[in-house]
Amino acid sequence: MPRYLSLGSVPPKRHTAHRTSPGHKGEGIFYEEVVSTHGFSRAYSIAYHLRPPTRVKKVEPAGTWPVERAEQPSLRHHHLKTAGLPRAGDPVTGRVPMFTNADVTLWRCRPAQPQGELFRNGLADEIVFIHKGRGELLTHFGVLPVKPFDYVVIPRCTTYRFEFADEADLLVVESPGLVGFPGRYVNPDGQFRLGAPFCERDLHGPTRPHVVDDEKDTTVLIKDGERLTRYTLANHPFDVVGWDGFVYPFTFNADDFEPITGTIHQPPPIHQTFESPGFVVCTFAPRLLDTHPDAIKVPYAHSNVESDEVLYYVRGRFGSRRGVEESSFTLHPHGIPHGPHPGTIVASKDVTRTDELAVMVDTFRPLFLTKQAAGLDDPNYPLSWLD
Repeated sequence: MPRYLSLGSVPPKRHTAHRTSPGHKGEGIFYEEVVSTHGFSRAYSIAYHLRPPTRVKKVEPAGTWPVERAEQPSLRHHHLKTAGLPRAGDPVTGRVPMFTNADVTLWRCRPAQPQGELFRNGLADEIVFIHKGRGELLTHFGVLPVKPFDYVVIPRCTTYRFEFADEADLLVVESPGLVGFPGRYVNPDGQFRLGAPFCERDLHGPTRPHVVDDEKDTTVLIKDGERLTRYTLANHPFDVVGWDGFVYPFTFNADDFEPITGTIHQPPPIHQTFESPGFVVCTFAPRLLDTHPDAIKVPYAHSNVESDEVLYYVRGRFGSRRGVEESSFTLHPHGIPHGPHPGTIVASKDVTRTDELAVMVDTFRPLFLTKQAAGLDDPNYPLSWLD
Protein backbone atom coordinates (compact mmCIF):
# COMPACT_ATOMS: atom_id res chain seq x y z
CA MET A 1 0.00 0.00 0.00
CA PRO A 2 1.12 3.63 -0.47
CA ARG A 3 1.98 5.88 2.44
CA TYR A 4 -0.55 7.59 4.72
CA LEU A 5 -2.36 10.51 3.10
CA SER A 6 -4.96 12.98 4.37
CA LEU A 7 -7.00 15.31 2.17
CA GLY A 8 -9.74 17.76 3.03
CA SER A 9 -11.55 17.99 6.36
CA VAL A 10 -11.31 15.18 8.95
CA PRO A 11 -12.01 15.24 12.71
CA PRO A 12 -9.24 14.87 15.32
CA LYS A 13 -10.39 11.34 16.31
CA ARG A 14 -11.79 8.40 14.36
CA HIS A 15 -15.44 7.42 14.83
CA THR A 16 -16.36 10.70 16.50
CA ALA A 17 -18.88 13.28 15.34
CA HIS A 18 -17.46 15.40 12.53
CA ARG A 19 -19.84 18.35 12.82
CA THR A 20 -20.92 20.53 9.94
CA SER A 21 -21.10 24.30 10.08
CA PRO A 22 -24.28 25.93 11.43
CA GLY A 23 -27.03 26.11 8.86
CA HIS A 24 -25.79 23.10 6.92
CA LYS A 25 -28.68 20.88 5.88
CA GLY A 26 -28.92 17.37 7.31
CA GLU A 27 -28.27 16.05 10.81
CA GLY A 28 -25.39 18.36 11.60
CA ILE A 29 -22.63 15.80 10.98
CA PHE A 30 -20.64 14.43 8.06
CA TYR A 31 -21.19 10.71 7.54
CA GLU A 32 -18.25 8.40 8.10
CA GLU A 33 -17.40 5.54 5.72
CA VAL A 34 -14.59 3.08 6.47
CA VAL A 35 -12.95 1.54 3.39
CA SER A 36 -10.95 -1.45 4.62
CA THR A 37 -9.03 -4.45 3.28
CA HIS A 38 -8.84 -8.02 4.60
CA GLY A 39 -11.93 -7.35 6.63
CA PHE A 40 -10.76 -4.85 9.23
CA SER A 41 -7.27 -6.29 9.70
CA ARG A 42 -5.24 -4.57 6.96
CA ALA A 43 -4.94 -1.11 5.40
CA TYR A 44 -7.96 1.22 5.48
CA SER A 45 -9.13 4.75 4.81
CA ILE A 46 -11.95 6.74 6.42
CA ALA A 47 -14.04 9.16 4.33
CA TYR A 48 -16.60 11.78 5.43
CA HIS A 49 -19.67 12.27 3.22
CA LEU A 50 -22.23 15.06 3.05
CA ARG A 51 -24.91 12.34 3.01
CA PRO A 52 -24.95 8.67 4.02
CA PRO A 53 -23.21 6.66 1.26
CA THR A 54 -25.96 4.00 1.52
CA ARG A 55 -28.84 5.94 -0.10
CA VAL A 56 -29.82 3.52 -2.88
CA LYS A 57 -33.01 4.07 -4.88
CA LYS A 58 -32.79 1.19 -7.32
CA VAL A 59 -30.78 -2.00 -7.88
CA GLU A 60 -31.07 -3.73 -11.23
CA PRO A 61 -29.13 -6.38 -13.17
CA ALA A 62 -26.98 -4.97 -15.96
CA GLY A 63 -26.00 -8.21 -17.67
CA THR A 64 -22.66 -10.01 -17.60
CA TRP A 65 -19.17 -9.40 -18.89
CA PRO A 66 -17.87 -12.87 -19.71
CA VAL A 67 -14.21 -13.51 -20.46
CA GLU A 68 -14.15 -16.49 -22.81
CA ARG A 69 -11.04 -18.62 -23.19
CA ALA A 70 -9.94 -19.63 -26.67
CA GLU A 71 -9.32 -23.23 -27.59
CA GLN A 72 -5.57 -23.84 -27.37
CA PRO A 73 -4.86 -27.35 -28.65
CA SER A 74 -1.07 -26.82 -28.53
CA LEU A 75 1.37 -25.46 -25.94
CA ARG A 76 3.24 -22.71 -27.80
CA HIS A 77 4.46 -19.14 -27.80
CA HIS A 78 2.14 -16.34 -28.93
CA HIS A 79 2.54 -12.87 -30.43
CA LEU A 80 -0.38 -10.43 -30.66
CA LYS A 81 -0.28 -7.02 -32.34
CA THR A 82 -2.90 -4.76 -30.76
CA ALA A 83 -2.02 -1.28 -32.05
CA GLY A 84 -4.71 -1.65 -34.70
CA LEU A 85 -7.52 -2.69 -32.41
CA PRO A 86 -10.57 -0.63 -33.44
CA ARG A 87 -11.46 2.15 -31.05
CA ALA A 88 -14.68 1.34 -29.25
CA GLY A 89 -16.65 2.20 -26.13
CA ASP A 90 -15.21 4.28 -23.31
CA PRO A 91 -12.38 3.71 -20.79
CA VAL A 92 -14.51 1.01 -19.14
CA THR A 93 -16.89 -0.43 -21.73
CA GLY A 94 -14.20 -0.45 -24.43
CA ARG A 95 -12.02 -3.00 -22.62
CA VAL A 96 -11.14 -6.11 -24.62
CA PRO A 97 -9.82 -9.12 -22.64
CA MET A 98 -6.55 -10.61 -23.91
CA PHE A 99 -5.32 -13.13 -21.30
CA THR A 100 -6.92 -14.62 -18.21
CA ASN A 101 -6.67 -17.12 -15.37
CA ALA A 102 -8.09 -17.29 -11.84
CA ASP A 103 -5.56 -14.72 -10.56
CA VAL A 104 -5.52 -12.02 -13.23
CA THR A 105 -7.13 -10.78 -16.45
CA LEU A 106 -5.30 -8.48 -18.86
CA TRP A 107 -7.36 -6.13 -21.03
CA ARG A 108 -6.58 -3.69 -23.83
CA CYS A 109 -8.68 -0.56 -24.19
CA ARG A 110 -8.67 1.99 -27.00
CA PRO A 111 -11.68 4.13 -26.07
CA ALA A 112 -13.62 6.01 -28.73
CA GLN A 113 -15.61 8.24 -26.39
CA PRO A 114 -15.57 9.73 -22.88
CA GLN A 115 -16.63 7.56 -19.94
CA GLY A 116 -20.40 7.63 -19.83
CA GLU A 117 -21.17 6.27 -16.37
CA LEU A 118 -19.49 5.99 -13.00
CA PHE A 119 -17.82 2.59 -12.55
CA ARG A 120 -16.85 0.49 -9.55
CA ASN A 121 -15.02 -2.84 -9.50
CA GLY A 122 -16.41 -4.57 -6.43
CA LEU A 123 -14.23 -7.68 -6.56
CA ALA A 124 -10.82 -6.72 -7.93
CA ASP A 125 -8.03 -4.18 -7.74
CA GLU A 126 -7.10 -2.61 -11.07
CA ILE A 127 -3.79 -1.41 -12.48
CA VAL A 128 -4.52 0.81 -15.47
CA PHE A 129 -1.34 1.48 -17.44
CA ILE A 130 -1.66 4.69 -19.47
CA HIS A 131 0.15 3.93 -22.71
CA LYS A 132 -1.23 7.12 -24.24
CA GLY A 133 -3.48 9.84 -22.91
CA ARG A 134 -3.44 12.62 -20.37
CA GLY A 135 -6.22 13.60 -18.00
CA GLU A 136 -7.68 12.89 -14.57
CA LEU A 137 -9.14 10.07 -12.56
CA LEU A 138 -12.07 11.40 -10.52
CA THR A 139 -13.13 9.51 -7.38
CA HIS A 140 -14.57 10.31 -3.97
CA PHE A 141 -10.91 10.50 -2.85
CA GLY A 142 -10.45 13.55 -5.10
CA VAL A 143 -8.69 14.38 -8.36
CA LEU A 144 -5.76 12.22 -9.49
CA PRO A 145 -3.86 13.55 -12.55
CA VAL A 146 -2.77 10.83 -15.02
CA LYS A 147 -0.29 10.95 -17.90
CA PRO A 148 1.49 8.62 -20.34
CA PHE A 149 3.36 5.69 -18.76
CA ASP A 150 1.55 6.02 -15.42
CA TYR A 151 0.50 2.91 -13.60
CA VAL A 152 -2.83 3.97 -12.04
CA VAL A 153 -3.57 1.66 -9.11
CA ILE A 154 -7.28 1.67 -8.26
CA PRO A 155 -8.30 -0.25 -5.11
CA ARG A 156 -11.43 -2.37 -5.35
CA CYS A 157 -14.69 -0.65 -4.44
CA THR A 158 -13.44 2.73 -5.66
CA THR A 159 -16.15 4.47 -7.71
CA TYR A 160 -14.45 6.36 -10.50
CA ARG A 161 -14.56 8.18 -13.80
CA PHE A 162 -11.64 8.71 -16.19
CA GLU A 163 -11.61 12.04 -18.02
CA PHE A 164 -9.00 12.26 -20.81
CA ALA A 165 -8.04 15.44 -22.63
CA ASP A 166 -6.80 13.52 -25.66
CA GLU A 167 -6.94 10.05 -27.23
CA ALA A 168 -6.22 7.32 -24.69
CA ASP A 169 -4.64 3.88 -25.08
CA LEU A 170 -4.74 1.63 -22.03
CA LEU A 171 -3.54 -1.69 -20.63
CA VAL A 172 -5.67 -2.90 -17.70
CA VAL A 173 -4.53 -5.53 -15.18
CA GLU A 174 -7.49 -6.79 -13.13
CA SER A 175 -6.53 -8.59 -9.92
CA PRO A 176 -8.91 -10.44 -7.56
CA GLY A 177 -6.02 -10.39 -5.05
CA LEU A 178 -4.78 -7.23 -3.36
CA VAL A 179 -2.13 -5.36 -5.34
CA GLY A 180 0.92 -4.36 -3.32
CA PHE A 181 4.67 -3.83 -3.48
CA PRO A 182 7.36 -6.52 -3.15
CA GLY A 183 8.05 -7.13 0.52
CA ARG A 184 11.79 -7.13 -0.08
CA TYR A 185 11.60 -3.43 -1.06
CA VAL A 186 10.23 -2.39 2.33
CA ASN A 187 12.14 -2.17 5.62
CA PRO A 188 10.67 -3.32 8.98
CA ASP A 189 9.53 0.25 9.62
CA GLY A 190 7.33 0.27 6.51
CA GLN A 191 9.54 2.56 4.44
CA PHE A 192 10.99 1.68 1.03
CA ARG A 193 14.56 0.51 1.46
CA LEU A 194 17.35 2.68 0.10
CA GLY A 195 18.19 -0.01 -2.47
CA ALA A 196 14.66 -0.28 -3.86
CA PRO A 197 14.13 0.89 -7.47
CA PHE A 198 11.58 3.52 -6.38
CA CYS A 199 10.47 5.28 -3.21
CA GLU A 200 7.57 7.14 -1.64
CA ARG A 201 8.37 10.31 -3.60
CA ASP A 202 7.53 8.44 -6.81
CA LEU A 203 3.98 7.60 -5.69
CA HIS A 204 1.32 10.24 -6.27
CA GLY A 205 -2.12 10.28 -4.69
CA PRO A 206 -5.09 12.60 -5.30
CA THR A 207 -4.01 16.23 -5.40
CA ARG A 208 -7.20 17.99 -4.32
CA PRO A 209 -10.72 17.17 -3.12
CA HIS A 210 -13.53 16.78 -5.65
CA VAL A 211 -16.71 17.48 -3.67
CA VAL A 212 -19.91 17.04 -5.69
CA ASP A 213 -22.93 18.27 -3.71
CA ASP A 214 -25.64 17.05 -6.06
CA GLU A 215 -28.97 15.70 -4.80
CA LYS A 216 -30.02 13.90 -7.96
CA ASP A 217 -30.25 10.31 -9.16
CA THR A 218 -26.80 9.01 -10.13
CA THR A 219 -26.09 5.59 -11.58
CA VAL A 220 -23.01 3.48 -10.88
CA LEU A 221 -22.12 0.38 -12.90
CA ILE A 222 -20.67 -2.24 -10.54
CA LYS A 223 -18.65 -5.24 -11.71
CA ASP A 224 -18.08 -8.23 -9.46
CA GLY A 225 -16.48 -10.99 -11.49
CA GLU A 226 -18.54 -11.42 -14.65
CA ARG A 227 -21.73 -10.01 -13.13
CA LEU A 228 -22.76 -6.39 -13.74
CA THR A 229 -25.21 -4.48 -11.54
CA ARG A 230 -26.49 -0.95 -11.93
CA TYR A 231 -27.15 1.00 -8.72
CA THR A 232 -29.14 4.21 -8.78
CA LEU A 233 -28.09 6.40 -5.85
CA ALA A 234 -30.14 9.27 -4.46
CA ASN A 235 -27.16 11.63 -4.79
CA HIS A 236 -23.77 11.82 -6.42
CA PRO A 237 -21.30 9.60 -4.47
CA PHE A 238 -18.41 12.09 -4.76
CA ASP A 239 -19.75 14.10 -1.81
CA VAL A 240 -16.69 13.55 0.39
CA VAL A 241 -15.37 16.60 2.26
CA GLY A 242 -12.27 14.80 3.56
CA TRP A 243 -10.60 11.46 4.16
CA ASP A 244 -7.39 9.91 5.44
CA GLY A 245 -5.68 6.53 5.38
CA PHE A 246 -3.66 4.12 3.28
CA VAL A 247 -6.30 2.97 0.76
CA TYR A 248 -6.73 5.31 -2.22
CA PRO A 249 -5.92 5.40 -5.94
CA PHE A 250 -2.39 6.46 -6.80
CA THR A 251 -0.01 6.66 -9.73
CA PHE A 252 3.54 5.49 -10.30
CA ASN A 253 5.16 6.45 -13.60
CA ALA A 254 7.24 3.80 -15.36
CA ASP A 255 9.87 6.42 -16.22
CA ASP A 256 10.45 6.87 -12.46
CA PHE A 257 11.57 3.24 -12.12
CA GLU A 258 15.30 3.18 -11.29
CA PRO A 259 16.80 0.09 -12.99
CA ILE A 260 19.25 -2.15 -11.19
CA THR A 261 22.16 -3.16 -13.43
CA GLY A 262 25.32 -5.24 -13.09
CA THR A 263 28.43 -6.33 -14.92
CA ILE A 264 26.46 -9.29 -16.34
CA HIS A 265 22.78 -9.84 -17.16
CA GLN A 266 20.42 -9.51 -14.20
CA PRO A 267 17.31 -11.73 -13.94
CA PRO A 268 13.73 -10.40 -14.30
CA PRO A 269 12.95 -10.07 -10.54
CA ILE A 270 15.10 -6.91 -10.45
CA HIS A 271 12.42 -5.27 -12.60
CA GLN A 272 9.54 -6.14 -10.26
CA THR A 273 7.18 -3.27 -9.48
CA PHE A 274 3.95 -4.76 -8.04
CA GLU A 275 2.83 -8.12 -6.75
CA SER A 276 -0.46 -9.82 -6.06
CA PRO A 277 -1.33 -13.41 -5.14
CA GLY A 278 -0.66 -15.42 -8.30
CA PHE A 279 1.32 -12.88 -10.35
CA VAL A 280 3.85 -10.04 -10.41
CA VAL A 281 4.19 -6.92 -12.58
CA CYS A 282 7.64 -5.82 -13.77
CA THR A 283 8.86 -2.67 -15.53
CA PHE A 284 11.56 -3.03 -18.18
CA ALA A 285 12.79 0.56 -18.21
CA PRO A 286 15.53 2.30 -20.22
CA ARG A 287 18.87 1.44 -18.61
CA LEU A 288 22.62 0.94 -19.02
CA LEU A 289 23.51 -2.55 -20.18
CA ASP A 290 25.99 -4.97 -18.67
CA THR A 291 29.59 -3.75 -18.41
CA HIS A 292 31.64 -6.98 -18.32
CA PRO A 293 33.77 -7.13 -21.51
CA ASP A 294 32.35 -10.56 -22.37
CA ALA A 295 28.79 -9.92 -21.17
CA ILE A 296 25.86 -11.25 -23.20
CA LYS A 297 23.62 -8.19 -23.13
CA VAL A 298 20.31 -9.84 -23.94
CA PRO A 299 18.44 -12.37 -21.75
CA TYR A 300 19.66 -15.96 -21.77
CA ALA A 301 17.38 -18.67 -23.10
CA HIS A 302 15.25 -20.04 -20.30
CA SER A 303 12.39 -22.42 -19.65
CA ASN A 304 9.69 -20.81 -17.55
CA VAL A 305 9.19 -23.13 -14.61
CA GLU A 306 5.83 -22.62 -12.87
CA SER A 307 5.43 -19.29 -14.63
CA ASP A 308 3.80 -17.84 -17.76
CA GLU A 309 5.39 -14.62 -19.03
CA VAL A 310 3.51 -11.84 -20.81
CA LEU A 311 5.33 -8.81 -22.17
CA TYR A 312 3.53 -5.70 -23.39
CA TYR A 313 5.81 -3.54 -25.53
CA VAL A 314 5.36 0.18 -24.88
CA ARG A 315 8.23 2.16 -26.38
CA GLY A 316 11.68 1.83 -27.93
CA ARG A 317 13.46 -1.15 -29.41
CA PHE A 318 13.41 -4.42 -27.50
CA GLY A 319 16.89 -5.79 -28.11
CA SER A 320 16.22 -9.50 -27.71
CA ARG A 321 13.14 -9.71 -29.91
CA ARG A 322 12.49 -9.46 -33.66
CA GLY A 323 9.17 -8.53 -35.22
CA VAL A 324 7.50 -6.98 -32.16
CA GLU A 325 6.23 -3.44 -32.28
CA GLU A 326 4.60 -0.87 -30.02
CA SER A 327 1.47 -2.41 -28.42
CA SER A 328 2.57 -5.99 -29.17
CA PHE A 329 2.04 -8.72 -26.60
CA THR A 330 4.15 -11.85 -26.36
CA LEU A 331 3.18 -14.82 -24.21
CA HIS A 332 5.95 -17.30 -23.41
CA PRO A 333 4.29 -20.06 -21.37
CA HIS A 334 5.45 -22.71 -18.95
CA GLY A 335 7.09 -25.92 -20.10
CA ILE A 336 9.02 -24.73 -23.18
CA PRO A 337 12.14 -22.55 -23.55
CA HIS A 338 12.36 -19.13 -25.11
CA GLY A 339 15.18 -16.66 -25.46
CA PRO A 340 16.80 -14.06 -27.67
CA HIS A 341 16.02 -14.20 -31.36
CA PRO A 342 18.86 -15.19 -33.73
CA GLY A 343 21.22 -12.31 -34.42
CA THR A 344 20.28 -10.28 -31.37
CA ILE A 345 23.17 -11.60 -29.23
CA VAL A 346 25.81 -10.45 -31.73
CA ALA A 347 23.93 -7.21 -32.44
CA SER A 348 23.98 -6.32 -28.73
CA LYS A 349 27.75 -6.73 -28.29
CA ASP A 350 28.68 -3.06 -28.64
CA VAL A 351 25.41 -1.59 -27.34
CA THR A 352 25.80 0.22 -24.02
CA ARG A 353 22.24 1.27 -23.33
CA THR A 354 18.67 0.17 -24.15
CA ASP A 355 15.75 2.54 -24.68
CA GLU A 356 13.08 -0.14 -24.26
CA LEU A 357 10.02 0.33 -22.09
CA ALA A 358 7.82 -2.70 -21.51
CA VAL A 359 5.40 -4.03 -18.91
CA MET A 360 5.76 -7.68 -17.93
CA VAL A 361 3.17 -9.79 -16.09
CA ASP A 362 4.43 -13.14 -14.80
CA THR A 363 1.76 -15.54 -13.57
CA PHE A 364 2.34 -18.61 -11.41
CA ARG A 365 -0.54 -20.54 -12.91
CA PRO A 366 -1.17 -21.12 -16.63
CA LEU A 367 -2.49 -18.13 -18.53
CA PHE A 368 -5.06 -18.54 -21.30
CA LEU A 369 -5.71 -16.53 -24.45
CA THR A 370 -9.21 -15.14 -24.83
CA LYS A 371 -11.27 -15.57 -27.98
CA GLN A 372 -10.55 -11.95 -28.90
CA ALA A 373 -6.79 -12.47 -28.47
CA ALA A 374 -6.82 -15.63 -30.59
CA GLY A 375 -7.96 -13.56 -33.55
CA LEU A 376 -4.80 -11.42 -33.26
CA ASP A 377 -2.32 -14.27 -32.78
CA ASP A 378 0.57 -14.85 -35.21
CA PRO A 379 0.63 -18.62 -35.90
CA ASN A 380 4.23 -18.44 -37.16
CA TYR A 381 5.67 -16.84 -34.02
CA PRO A 382 6.78 -20.18 -32.47
CA LEU A 383 9.00 -20.70 -35.56
CA SER A 384 10.63 -17.26 -35.34
CA TRP A 385 13.77 -18.59 -33.59
CA LEU A 386 14.93 -20.38 -36.75
CA ASP A 387 17.84 -18.66 -38.48
